[in-house]
Amino acid sequence: MTKALEGVRVLDLTHVQSGPSATQLLGWLGADVVKVEAPGGDVTRQQLRDVPDVDSLYFTMLNCNKRSVTLNVKTGRGREILTELIRRSDVMVENFGPGAVDRMGFTWDRIREINPRIVYASIKGFGEGPYTGFKAYEVVAQAMGGSMATTGFPDGPPMATGAQIGDSGTGIHAVAGILAALFQRESTGRGQRVNVAMQHAVLNLCRVKLRDQQRLARGPLAEYPNEDFGDEVPRSGNASGGGQPGWAVRCAPGGPNDYVYVIVQPPGWKPLAELIGRPELAEDPEWATPEVRLPKLAKMFQLIEEWTSTLPKWEVLERLNAYSIPCGPILSTKEIIEDASLAANDMIVTVGHPGRGEFTTVGNPLKLSDSPTHITAPPLLGEHTEEILIHELGLEEAELPMLKAQGVI
Repeated sequence: MTKALEGVRVLDLTHVQSGPSATQLLGWLGADVVKVEAPGGDVTRQQLRDVPDVDSLYFTMLNCNKRSVTLNVKTGRGREILTELIRRSDVMVENFGPGAVDRMGFTWDRIREINPRIVYASIKGFGEGPYTGFKAYEVVAQAMGGSMATTGFPDGPPMATGAQIGDSGTGIHAVAGILAALFQRESTGRGQRVNVAMQHAVLNLCRVKLRDQQRLARGPLAEYPNEDFGDEVPRSGNASGGGQPGWAVRCAPGGPNDYVYVIVQPPGWKPLAELIGRPELAEDPEWATPEVRLPKLAKMFQLIEEWTSTLPKWEVLERLNAYSIPCGPILSTKEIIEDASLAANDMIVTVGHPGRGEFTTVGNPLKLSDSPTHITAPPLLGEHTEEILIHELGLEEAELPMLKAQGVI
């Protein structure tokens, strides 16, 4: 069976997380991803190692389904080889600092001169403006994209989310742009630039908070449990912030992840009142409607928690789902990695590796009926250099020892 992106070659000049997450997803969709690394390799090969002298999980979990070629593009011969790789590729992706690729001699004008059909995607921290030169990291993007200011509890500091919305979130945005550009190329015959900024991607994911910022001009946000409102959207703990109130309520035995997140919809109030042992609240005019419950959200979830705190979260989940009350247990990373249903859905995958034996990684969340994903091991550093340079670019085998001696590969 063919793959969705079979026949598409991606030249991967990315490192760390935002870029590799994008190119890995393209590889999962069937593209031939050629990862170009300096002779020393992607820095994450050595970061946070858990096994000595073996590529780290940081690297392996972001670079499956790729081939690796080493190339020193600071050398003249290295730039010549990169030029040929650009000529033979459909997509080029990079996430170097601003202007770094231009300084190598590969401006957009030069790249499209080499290959007018190429889609050239750049991931940066910020767009054009006063922040352009800032160094960007995951939590910096969260800080400047609106996430941290609205995450946490009202009496606490801004908080980062554990989800990598700045790095991997930006990678997914980049994939969307790349696929759109490839689709447009079918009608125009031309490639184009794709620019994605981490701050912009986080902001796109925080749009509901900008919605609420504008709603504040017309008064307090009733669905927030906060008592006081200024002129900025406040942090509101675990409140859903949406049309239906929600909260994480504690369960037995009271461990750090013994919680269930519960959404209280109007049809669910009567069965919920019965479950918590307060059936009279279903008809009580002080509790019966969403409008009268909104000012008492903290008290409402306190009453629910008095019930849930006596039961394990899986039993709470079972009882709530029996009445179609929206809910979900807080799953720890240990529970997720051991979840049989996630494994059955190929979202928790075991991959063989020549250095570490096996490791567990996330699977492809994009399920295509005609393009199944098979996740392969990430490449060892330079594993495919000979294959690509000799068999695909046509270099003479005798040149490779010279290139190594000259530090080109």
